[in-house]
Amino acid sequence: MFGARCLLRALRSCSSAPCPRHKPTAKLSVRDALGAQNASGELVKVQAFPFKYKERHPLEYLRQYPHLRCRTNVLGSILRVRSEATAAIHSFFKDSGFVHIHTPVITSNDCEGAGELFQVEPSSKIKVPEENFFNVPVFLTVSGQLHLEVMSGAFTQVFTFGPTFRAENSQSRRHLAEFYMVEAEISFLESLQDLMQVMEGLFKTTTMTVLSNCPEDVELCHKFIAPGQKDRLEHMLKNNFLIISYTEAVEILKQASQNFTFTPEWGADLHTEHEKYLVKHCGDIPVFVINYPLALKPFYMRDNEDSPQHTVAAVDLLVPGVGELFGGSLREERYHFLEQQLARSGLTEAYQWYLDLRRFGSVPHGGFGMGFERYLQCILGIDNIKDVIPFPRFTHSCLL
Repeated sequence: MFGARCLLRALRSCSSAPCPRHKPTAKLSVRDALGAQNASGELVKVQAFPFKYKERHPLEYLRQYPHLRCRTNVLGSILRVRSEATAAIHSFFKDSGFVHIHTPVITSNDCEGAGELFQVEPSSKIKVPEENFFNVPVFLTVSGQLHLEVMSGAFTQVFTFGPTFRAENSQSRRHLAEFYMVEAEISFLESLQDLMQVMEGLFKTTTMTVLSNCPEDVELCHKFIAPGQKDRLEHMLKNNFLIISYTEAVEILKQASQNFTFTPEWGADLHTEHEKYLVKHCGDIPVFVINYPLALKPFYMRDNEDSPQHTVAAVDLLVPGVGELFGGSLREERYHFLEQQLARSGLTEAYQWYLDLRRFGSVPHGGFGMGFERYLQCILGIDNIKDVIPFPRFTHSCLL
């Protein structure tokens, strides 16, 4: 019988090193199969391992075994890339002079205003039903942006990298109930151009670091999961990202020969099919779409004062195969403009503290957020977002 401790030591010695550039020369052999005994000492048949040796299983099949799929080559490579990308993102912000802020997971704010929130309550019911544990309703965060804005008034450049939650009733390839967001806020920022430079720099620097430190893991994904992704990624990295306005984007979509499920029109949001078409139209180069209608965006985005269109200084970065990857904007630093927008949204009372950030001194500033899982999908060519996170959570599924 091969001892469990010996097996673990052998496995650890040849698989624990993160993103090896060259595989260490190690050979692992098993003398006997692991068995189990009942109380009488008789051998009991062990259930067969669900993954067959040297057989390439579809990612959909591996998803059924979240406690075992990390032992496969493909998930091992994806998760090592995930680890390296995490470190590269932190290095980018540290080298750029950003301060890392731990924003709260539990919050009383709804940053996006979409209402897709998980409410947090104690498991043991409070005796007085009218009372809340925190005295106010609280939720799992959908974004750390508003808390970062607080900190940007003290530290100029700040970022956070942590879990966010959306109670979105979707099982699509693009959505999770729990996912990770990279968010940054920058003070003394007066143009979208400056903000887009940081976004493009983050994408390219992180990706080049991953390609340098995890070549074998990235190659495995590109070879067996997404043939051709290597060339597409190199094409993205060697070209400057393009910039078009929302108005230009709508005109491109209207002139398209493709039939869309959602008819493009000015004032309507861009859907995934629109985003992917725009990227293809731009030669499969990531494209920034800027200056969206005010009615489509949250209250904190800066008014462009461009009547009659009435747009805000917002920006989305669209990338091949995924669609929207980044979303950002200049923030409304002008007290009276913000006050009017909060009043129109019926949020004045709830966001007095946010008005205080302007009332007691503010500067032009802006920020963005990047979905980390979508970033991994983009660079690796993984079709389903559930395959780039260790334990995916989505509607009707929370295994483990």
